[in-house]
Amino acid sequence: MLVDIGELRELVEWEAVERFEEGYDVDVEEVRRRSRRAKSASELMSIYRALGEAEPRSGYPFREPTDLEAIASERPTSPTRLPVDLSAGEIVDKLLGAWLGRSAGCMLGKPVEGWSRERIAKALRAAGEYPLQGPYFPASAFPEPERERLLPLTREGLRRAERDDDLDYTVLNLTVYEARGPRFRTEDVAEAWLSLLPYHLTYTAERAAYRNLVLGFKPPETATYLNPYREWIGAQIRADLWGYVSPGDPGRAAELAYRDARLSHTKNGVYGEMLVAAMLALAYVVDSPRKLVEEALKVIPERSRLAEAVRHVLSLHAKGLEWEEAIGEVLNRYGQYHPVHTINNAAIVVAALLWGEGDFARTVTYAVTAGLDTDCNGATTGSVVGLMLGARNLPREWVEPLNDKLATALSGVGEVRISELARRTAGCVYL
Repeated sequence: MLVDIGELRELVEWEAVERFEEGYDVDVEEVRRRSRRAKSASELMSIYRALGEAEPRSGYPFREPTDLEAIASERPTSPTRLPVDLSAGEIVDKLLGAWLGRSAGCMLGKPVEGWSRERIAKALRAAGEYPLQGPYFPASAFPEPERERLLPLTREGLRRAERDDDLDYTVLNLTVYEARGPRFRTEDVAEAWLSLLPYHLTYTAERAAYRNLVLGFKPPETATYLNPYREWIGAQIRADLWGYVSPGDPGRAAELAYRDARLSHTKNGVYGEMLVAAMLALAYVVDSPRKLVEEALKVIPERSRLAEAVRHVLSLHAKGLEWEEAIGEVLNRYGQYHPVHTINNAAIVVAALLWGEGDFARTVTYAVTAGLDTDCNGATTGSVVGLMLGARNLPREWVEPLNDKLATALSGVGEVRISELARRTAGCVYL
């Protein structure tokens, strides 16, 4: 099983939460009480198996399949492929903008990963800089014991994009696509994980799926066995490469993203990766964030919780709310989810794109200062806007501190040139 009894207890308790959120008749508090009384792994596994037999709750309004054909049948309409009229040089510039934007947004969010909106605001006020004036956080926003450790992630100390899983997976997926092309399978992604990813630098759903691969499970069971994190944000952060290689074709991008996501995720966890991949495919040719989001919505089930959340954010934007009021409502409405769940973080991403209005600095700053999974949300919004604008239109003060360098934890890869990643990605683009 490769987990100790303490970890197994945690997995069982989060499984209860996950099953309830999926619409099953589960008493989460009762499961927690039973779990904490259990003295052995066999007792805990008995509770776990019983959760898998729970009945659907009456009146649950959402329809959330994981099978690709069923997902397609639940879409409001077919995704629209848009014509792309870009030169090879323009494509490279857009891809460089995307890689730089993803790296910059990730670095902005990395030192405050997991912080709440309130904690971030308090730190900035203490530094005499609220709202954040950017680029990046000033070192003075962090207490003295942490300041030295976080210095490479601050305005004063940033010299490259430091290693982060939000960047590792984008590089890893590029290697998969280069090796296997558009016919790559979920099993090819799994093989790349086992070959390139250190296990101890995987988290939540990815760690569970990795463990399941070692135990001999195959997709899609790798996403479901003892994996209560299967609707958390891990797949959403792996979306970018599939959009990068699919200019103007959100349906293709979403289908590639699906093959990747099913290794570790189900339902809204899968939809999050499909949605972001679609937004990136569209970012080549759509310069309106609102239109980008509305078109990307076509790739996911209309009656899913994620689609409901995105539509809610769109409705707040249509009402003309100011950013602070809007993001407060978003966080309040989806506050029941874990801070690294797909749905609440995707809502932040969409909100930052809408209120950021195509301005790079404003968009990534909104995404990060909203709190929750800040490095993920900064990376995703930075990638989208970076691709929309292209490298030549990105603010120099956000790009130059990276020095065209990105550190990875991937075996045999180490530090790479961001411009080289853009060039390699351009060689994979399908038109």
